[in-house]
Amino acid sequence: MNSAVQVIPRGSYDRHRAAGVVHLGLGAFHRCHQAMVFEALLSAGDLRWGVVGVGMRNDVLVNALRKHDGWYPVLVEGETSAWYWVGAVNQTLMATTESGRVTAAIAAPTTRWLTLSVTEKAYTPHLATLIVEGLTARRAKGLPGLTIASCDNLRDNGDCLKSLCLNVASYDPALSQWIVEHCRFPNSMVDRIVPAASATLKAKALIDLGALAIDTAVSTEPYWEWVIQDHFQDPSDAQILRQVGVQVVADVRPFEDAKLGLLNGTHSAIACLGVLAGWQTVDAFVQQPVACEWLERLMFQELGPGLIRPDWKAYANSLLTRFKNPALAHSTLQIAGDSSQKIRQRWAPVISLRLAEGAPPRYLALASAAWMRYLLGVDEQGVQFTVQDPLAKQLHTIAEVARGDADKTVQMLGRMASIWGPDASQDEFWLEAVAQAYRELETHGVASAMQRMLDLDAVSNI
Repeated sequence: MNSAVQVIPRGSYDRHRAAGVVHLGLGAFHRCHQAMVFEALLSAGDLRWGVVGVGMRNDVLVNALRKHDGWYPVLVEGETSAWYWVGAVNQTLMATTESGRVTAAIAAPTTRWLTLSVTEKAYTPHLATLIVEGLTARRAKGLPGLTIASCDNLRDNGDCLKSLCLNVASYDPALSQWIVEHCRFPNSMVDRIVPAASATLKAKALIDLGALAIDTAVSTEPYWEWVIQDHFQDPSDAQILRQVGVQVVADVRPFEDAKLGLLNGTHSAIACLGVLAGWQTVDAFVQQPVACEWLERLMFQELGPGLIRPDWKAYANSLLTRFKNPALAHSTLQIAGDSSQKIRQRWAPVISLRLAEGAPPRYLALASAAWMRYLLGVDEQGVQFTVQDPLAKQLHTIAEVARGDADKTVQMLGRMASIWGPDASQDEFWLEAVAQAYRELETHGVASAMQRMLDLDAVSNI
């Protein structure tokens, strides 16, 4: 065993009696975030937080967890590193092939919470139907309602999920009324950087833990934050969650906006520019002096002002430190995926705010131009990559049709209101700023375009 890495022993609670949560979206983020919070509660003796984890599309992870009775290791990497064994997920199901068992889990008498981390693009009637079927079964049994907590990067995510469920349940007014009266949909914000599992991580797991841990190992950073609205089916849950570090607040919006803008917004900018420049990870991006300075200007001049989180500047500085963590090796190509679904949440509100002030955000214009250039699927060195996006085929076709013409590219891609919102997609000053940024990228490349922008700012501030 590698003596430099501590291995925290497994919890000794009775996993067979642990129950209370159904989680939809059994990905790496949940296993490094909410599941570790639930693990802390279980280890403290509260057995009401055992998790039935539901895979939504891919059964590989579900089967791997079943093979290990739900146990999996998490490597928390910072100035020091440690492996944590997590056993909170004591049952796994597949939504696509075991929907009846998922419904039964939601309708189980022991279930108190339903949580979700399914990504922004998955908030569809299909998802709501799965939830409503479980709630229908609960109501038929005369059971209490649930706390249903979205943990995805959507503004007002609880309200959004509630509306989606009520739309699906509208065929039965009595069911809709029961959901309104007996279920709670708190808004929440979750924050922890969780990169995709890599060959390097698997090698570390093999050295430190042995062969059995390779296929379920995940890694993350020491920092985590979960801010959730004080709006629970069982009000006593608020104090219980506070005891393990969850922030329970009256209004999540200040934290939500800060995270979506400063963490997610900068991540998307890092991703699009980084992929084009060949900077394959977030830490490789911030190791470039020009990129790091450019990123600070983006955060403190455009993304931060207007936020109402009282400590947003300290939060922004903490992000710069977190981005520099080389252990995470967070792939820029991975983060760039699904950007057409993310821009409306991460960039559009800031763009609208700056346009209302009469000042198109120049740093976001460069990031936006980088996204449009990214859609061609080839970086500055001519290396090809795959654009991962629900609209990939459509967007790539548009980018190819307009290839080499900045104005045409921006007019065709920048006017898509479903991506940019009504303000940016119709604002000529903004579209011209993006077109100018696109020309800068094409003419000078990412690093030089950043430097020219910084130099221009320096001259204008003299």
